[in-house]
Amino acid sequence: MSHAWYDLLESPVGMLFVGGSPAGIHRVEFLDDPSHEGRHGVRLSVDADLPARRDAEGAAAAIEQLREYFASARTTFDLTLAPRGTEFQRQVWLALRPIPYGVTTSYGAIAASIGRPTASRAVGAANGQNPIAIVVPCHRVIGSTGALTGYGGGMDRKRWLLRHEVAQTAQQARVA
Repeated sequence: MSHAWYDLLESPVGMLFVGGSPAGIHRVEFLDDPSHEGRHGVRLSVDADLPARRDAEGAAAAIEQLREYFASARTTFDLTLAPRGTEFQRQVWLALRPIPYGVTTSYGAIAASIGRPTASRAVGAANGQNPIAIVVPCHRVIGSTGALTGYGGGMDRKRWLLRHEVAQTAQQARVA
């Protein structure tokens, strides 16, 4: 496949744009606008170097895993990711991946985990620019006081995602 691809997924938290290329998934983003513009009002793109087309086959694995996540049948993702960002942003996004399902952590803890303990604000900014929502679980990062803080997809979505995970984790604990 020598083109970038994308598909759309209707989810319990709204329409998701899922885009990638042969390198991996570049974007999972919430679409609030029927014209398919992203959170910053900029038309979504997948990869500036490759023409993009809607391709359900290219997006199949990501769409299936997201459906499983929303159905409470998946707690981790097994996808090749290729987010675009600065070296620091990519370092932060990589540090987000191991946050366990149903667990939250703080910006300070992420900053410490990447060897930059005083960079919690920079971590927050990088977290806010995460182009691969849900799969790279930036919704699991909260303030040091335990308060929910900003989320690129909106606070209602962040609350829904965290409740979804906590409810599933509690149900699994009752069964065990």
